[in-house]
Amino acid sequence: MNTAASVFGAVHLGYVVIETNRFADWRRFGTEAIGMHRDDLDSGLMRFRLDDQECRFLLRRGPAEDVVATGWHLDDHTTFEQIEARIRAHGVPVVEGTEEEAELRGVERLLRFPGPKGITQEIYTTPVLTPEPLRMLASGFVTGDSGMGHIAITSTKPAQIRGYFNTVFDARLTDYIDETISGVKLKIRFLRVNERHHSIAVAAVRGLPIDPVRTRVQHLNIQAATLDDVARSYQRVHELGFDMALSVGRHTNDKELSYYARTPSGFEWEVGWNPVVIDETTWQPSTHQGISIWGHTPVGQTIVDKLDQFRRGARSLARPEKTVPALSGAGIPDD
Repeated sequence: MNTAASVFGAVHLGYVVIETNRFADWRRFGTEAIGMHRDDLDSGLMRFRLDDQECRFLLRRGPAEDVVATGWHLDDHTTFEQIEARIRAHGVPVVEGTEEEAELRGVERLLRFPGPKGITQEIYTTPVLTPEPLRMLASGFVTGDSGMGHIAITSTKPAQIRGYFNTVFDARLTDYIDETISGVKLKIRFLRVNERHHSIAVAAVRGLPIDPVRTRVQHLNIQAATLDDVARSYQRVHELGFDMALSVGRHTNDKELSYYARTPSGFEWEVGWNPVVIDETTWQPSTHQGISIWGHTPVGQTIVDKLDQFRRGARSLARPEKTVPALSGAGIPDD
């Protein structure tokens, strides 16, 4: 942990930027299946809302079919300046977003800097709130002090990613999960920056420097307000013909009840309900065996899918993972 004044607790996942050319599919997925509010800005820009913040997901046209940036809401200008100073002190370039970029993201101003796996990290203090009523199928989503959800990534360098988020945001280790999927042993590390059990999850194949996932993120998570919202959106995903990755289940560590759908861009989208809220005075990291108490079984996975996953993993050996050594340092090994 950094010895300087900690920013822990003043950092919240605020928005996500997705680059895609599959706008028609994303409109149906986000609005009709997941149940979010949608605003079409023009033919190459679309936003989804979860609450009164003007933008939670910004979709822009492009070939990546992936998350390209994450925006972090900071509580105040002191925290903003502190994080900016940390990044500059490590010799990492910081760029101020243009007025147009800030407007698209629904924030007053933002700074951006390089992040792990080529995902640009952006920080802001003041979101633009809108009085426009939400038009969505869901009754609501949980955001606030916990942020808007979490991101999960696969990595061949998990210690460096821990080091990065510790340096930048004073992230704390919440716990680990050991899991075997299709004969592959995974270790998953869960990092928190506020009361949410985790804002970042990092999965790595044990003993092998391979990454079996094509996209920079493995999944995104948003938290539904009610169990009924989870059930109804699960039903809509099925009825609209979108692929389901994992059926409804409950996780061992954060106790969240959720399912995972496959987005039009290929990464997964978790809709969850009622995860634990961390009590900093009593929480101690531990290791759980398996990701789920029950459920979360793969849906429609074939042997061809498994072979494709192994091929992607083999190809990743020739594609070095992007890190930001100046901010991750030597990394933080597992406790």
